[in-house]
Amino acid sequence: MSEAALQSLTGGNGALTWAYVDGAGDEPVPTREARRRTVRDALADAGAPDADIAAIDGALEDAGGVPSPSARYLAARGGALIVDEHFSGERLGPEELGHGPLAPLLPLLRHRSADLLYLVVETTRDGADLRLERAGRSREVSAESIEGRTDTLTKVRTGGWSHRRFHARAEETWKHNQSEVAEAVDRIVRERHPRFVAISGDVRARQLLLEQLGPTSRDRVVEVDANTRADGADDDALLAAVSETAEHLLDDAVSTARDRAAAGDRESGARGTAEVVAALQQSQVDTLVLDNRLLEADDTILALDAEPWVAVRDDDRLTAGTVATASVAEALARAAVLTGAEVLVAEERTEVGEEREERVPEPPVALLRWPAAAR
Repeated sequence: MSEAALQSLTGGNGALTWAYVDGAGDEPVPTREARRRTVRDALADAGAPDADIAAIDGALEDAGGVPSPSARYLAARGGALIVDEHFSGERLGPEELGHGPLAPLLPLLRHRSADLLYLVVETTRDGADLRLERAGRSREVSAESIEGRTDTLTKVRTGGWSHRRFHARAEETWKHNQSEVAEAVDRIVRERHPRFVAISGDVRARQLLLEQLGPTSRDRVVEVDANTRADGADDDALLAAVSETAEHLLDDAVSTARDRAAAGDRESGARGTAEVVAALQQSQVDTLVLDNRLLEADDTILALDAEPWVAVRDDDRLTAGTVATASVAEALARAAVLTGAEVLVAEERTEVGEEREERVPEPPVALLRWPAAAR
């Protein structure tokens, strides 16, 4: 989602009504209607105006064609819908339905962190299908196909000199086709900067393609050992590789930010609510890292209507007024958005059926734009 949409949710322009819910998917109409009725009732109980409820309900009437599971975030103000975001995959956190001066930002920020641009290349000896996609989204960004030469594609079994000649011609045809694919991949990587390139398809075609990719593209390759372009093939292996790679990149970004913030006796970092608030008040935060357990904590601080945007106590507000008392995670995230900082949430990876271990949340951490003053 755009920065403008995020900014519209930070308060200051009147009360908002919001709904962060499961997407409709392919569920029956009666089930969808019952869910919409539940949302309407919950928003009414939260004090939302009828016009806002009608705007959100009208948007929920359109399922959006997103496969299940999916998530949806909607926000309205003054009877007008100002945010309507669809995300593939399950909700990241609990359902959120409410009305007030501050809509929750963290559901959107968590989905946006996982919203990585990547390139899928499904290749065979006669060409390839290329798709730019976003993790966490249900629609491809762009797509193109490379149709290579089809003459002499099959190595014939004739034996002798004729066999070697046809064998060499077939190999040259495959190599020529993959050269065209490599040129297209290198161009897309150069122009669109996908975070990774997932390559699946025929084994020999993958080998030839990898040999001809430029170094920048090759460094981003995630090879999927499946011929997903074959007739009747499913894409389970490709989807699993994409999901695993996206999770790894997000986890790596969190680890890198934490390590850099801790380096040199935290010369370029802040740790704990008080230190992070002080850094945010100076617009000093480059990257804010929040433990996902912190999103569930009951501790609150102040969200302000002007700079410095956040305060721990009333006497820290300077000249700004209080918009609302908010959870620590939401107040910090809001101040980060308002000061142009990146927000990362350290997610927990659990297997299906695995119990979540009990632990206290890690304190918030900030990587700073310039070194901290001596503490």
